[in-house]
Amino acid sequence: MEYCDLTLIEIRDGIKNGQFSSEEVVKYFIARCEEKKSLNAMIEVFDDVLEKAKEVDAKIAKGEKVGILAGVPVAIKDNILCKGKKMACASKFLQNFVAPYSSTVVEKLVAEDAIIFGRTNMDEFAMGGSCENTCYGACHNAINPEYVAGGSSGGSAAAVAAGLVPCALGTDTGGSIRQPASFNGVVGVKPTYGTVSRYGIVAFASSLDQASPIAKTASDCELVLKVLAGKDANDSTTIDNKLTGVHKSKYKLGVCRQVMQAFKDSPCREKFYAMLEKLNDTFDIVQVDIPHIQNSLACYYIIAPAEATSNLARFDGVKYTTRADDTSDLESVYVKSRSEGFGKEVKRRIMLGNYVLSSGYFDAYYNKAKAVQKLIRREFKTAFENCDCIIMPTTSGSAFKIGEKISDPVAMYKEDLFTVPANIVGVPAISVPYGVAENGLPLGVQFYADEQNEAVMFEIAKMFEKVGGAK
Repeated sequence: MEYCDLTLIEIRDGIKNGQFSSEEVVKYFIARCEEKKSLNAMIEVFDDVLEKAKEVDAKIAKGEKVGILAGVPVAIKDNILCKGKKMACASKFLQNFVAPYSSTVVEKLVAEDAIIFGRTNMDEFAMGGSCENTCYGACHNAINPEYVAGGSSGGSAAAVAAGLVPCALGTDTGGSIRQPASFNGVVGVKPTYGTVSRYGIVAFASSLDQASPIAKTASDCELVLKVLAGKDANDSTTIDNKLTGVHKSKYKLGVCRQVMQAFKDSPCREKFYAMLEKLNDTFDIVQVDIPHIQNSLACYYIIAPAEATSNLARFDGVKYTTRADDTSDLESVYVKSRSEGFGKEVKRRIMLGNYVLSSGYFDAYYNKAKAVQKLIRREFKTAFENCDCIIMPTTSGSAFKIGEKISDPVAMYKEDLFTVPANIVGVPAISVPYGVAENGLPLGVQFYADEQNEAVMFEIAKMFEKVGGAK
C-alpha cells in the first residue's frame, strides 16, 4: 500500500481499525525519506520512531485506549524542541544544541499517541521566504526541485507534498506556513494569535508567530490544530480558543478591493478570477474594503525585525550556542561568535531591527508601525461585519527558481504581501491549493476569518476543496 497517497485521517483510522500497523506506516515513510533525500526537506528522522510505533501498536493490540493521532507520524520544524533531540533552527550557531525539554506542542502530540517523526528544514531562525537561508542547504520544491519550497517552513511543506509524512508542524510569523504550503500544493494554517502555545519554540517575532500544521487536507489540519490548541501556563499569551463557530447554510466571502488592485499585474490573475466564478453557486461573493491593508508589509518589516533583534540577543556564544575560536575577551566572544554563527538574512534583520529601535528612529518607525497595526486591525473588524471570510491569493504567483531572488531581499520580502496581514492583525488564515500556474506549479488561495472563528474558516475551506480546489 502507498501510504503517501492517504490523508492523515485515513492513516489514523487504518491503524486504529487494524488495517495496518503504525510500525508498517513508519517503516514506509522512513524508506520514502531515503528515496526523496535529494529534496533536502527532512534534516533527520529520529532514531526511536520504530520503537514508538511498536508501543502504539501494542496498546491497540491490548485494547487499551489510544489518542486521536494514534500511530501517525508527524514531523516538526527545526525550531521546535523535542527533549533529547537536536534543534538547530537551521543555524550553524545551534548545530550542537540538544533540547533539554519538549515544547508544549510536542507534548500534546505525544499525549495523543502521535509519532514525532523527525526534523524538517527551514530558513535560519525562521527568517526567509524560500528555505534557501539554511545551514543544511536549500530545500527543494516537491513538485519541481528546480524551484524553491518557500519559507520559512519550506521543509515541512515539501515533506508533506512529497509524501514523506502525512503532517508536519511549521511556524507562521508572516506567512511562513501558508506561502510554502501554496508553493507545494498542500494545506497550511495560521490560527488566531495565542491559540497555540509557543513554549519550547524559537520564535523570532513573538507578537506575530504561531505554530500550526501543514497537511494534505483542511480536515487533517483541523484535527491536528484541535490537539495543539489551548491555554498553557508556560505561555501567558495563550487563549482558550474552542475552535467552534456558528455554521450557516451559505457563507459570505469577501473580496478585498485593495488586495485585488495589488494582484492586478500577476500572471495568475485570470486563473484566480476564474476560480472565483466557480464559487458563485456555493458562496455569496461580496466586495469589502480594507484601505490600509497595503501597509501591512511595511508594518511587518518594522515590527518583526525589531522583535528579532531583541529575541536573538541571547545568542551570544556564551551559553548554548557555538562559540567562535580565537577569542581573547568577552567582547570578542560576542562579536566573533555572532558574526560566524548568524547567516546573511538573520544579520540583515538584526541590523534593520536595531535601526528602527534606535533613539533617533523609534518614534518615526516602530511607534508609527504599531499605530498602523491598530488601524489595520480596526479595518479588518469592519470588513468581517460584512462577510464570514475574506478570500485572497496566498501569493502573487507560483514558486520561483532556486537562486532567483536570494540576492534581492526586497523582492523576497514582497512574496509576503498577501500573507502578513493575518499576522499583523492576529486573525486565522488557511491556504488551500486551487490550481496550477503556467509553469505547472501549484497555486494557493487563502481564507481569512475573524478572531477565534477557525471553525467557520475550516468549514469554508472544506467546502472550497469540493467545489473550487485543486483536483
